[in-house]
Amino acid sequence: MPIIELTDLSSSGTGLFYHLTDAQLRSRQKPEAGVFIAEGPKVVLTALDAGYEPLSLLIRRKFIDSLGQAIIRRCGDIPIYTADDEALASLTGFKLQRSWVLCALRRPPEKEAGSVLQNARRVAVLEGITEPSNVGAIFRSAAALGADAVLLTPDCCDPLHRRAVRVCMGSVFTVPWARTEEDHGFSLLKRLGFQTVGLVLRDDALPLDDPRLTGDAPLAVYLDTEDTGLRDTTIRQCDRIAMIPMAAGIDSLNVAAAAAIAFWQLRVHPSEKALQE
Repeated sequence: MPIIELTDLSSSGTGLFYHLTDAQLRSRQKPEAGVFIAEGPKVVLTALDAGYEPLSLLIRRKFIDSLGQAIIRRCGDIPIYTADDEALASLTGFKLQRSWVLCALRRPPEKEAGSVLQNARRVAVLEGITEPSNVGAIFRSAAALGADAVLLTPDCCDPLHRRAVRVCMGSVFTVPWARTEEDHGFSLLKRLGFQTVGLVLRDDALPLDDPRLTGDAPLAVYLDTEDTGLRDTTIRQCDRIAMIPMAAGIDSLNVAAAAAIAFWQLRVHPSEKALQE
């Protein structure tokens, strides 16, 4: 496998790491022809474990012959770019510290929403969340707190956005996800027997610990940004609306924090999982 020492910006292939935007990497023509960037050894290894195809690596020189070997061995015959820290900082525009390795990977074909909902009991539906850090944090909470899948409306941020991938620590590679149809997934979810719950801030909403929201029935939670909230059309289609009771004059939580609380409160409990098995 070739190791290429970087001295300037002219080396073929390095633009994946420092020049192209996420939108350019994504490819407007064929999603499966696009590329995304994973940062840091844990995230890169999680992507490789999940079967994502590596295209090239960028590694700080001091790690090439040590920690980098575990990743290099997994990647086969792909270009490996390296340089000292000062050169890499000038090439990429930021210092590579804990993220001492960047990996360009091929985007997988997009999944159909129906396929990611097979055997799912708890699903998050993200409506119009455009901040990559929030999307990444929601995926990380979904993986940690037992959500089985994530659906995203067409106007939602790309889960493979560089910052989303970094924040979620690779959870986007392990939690199944797909884009919803035009009706934000309601038709499919209801056909599969899901109860739909919109997380809102309204006096007539059920508290999140209401017994009517517990049990082992399939449940899909709709989430949106705290500044706009769920659309009125979405709220009307939800079977129920729920809220996290606030104290001390606080009127809302960041959507990623709210999602984590909802995933924990509405999780399928171990006794219920045993009955299902």
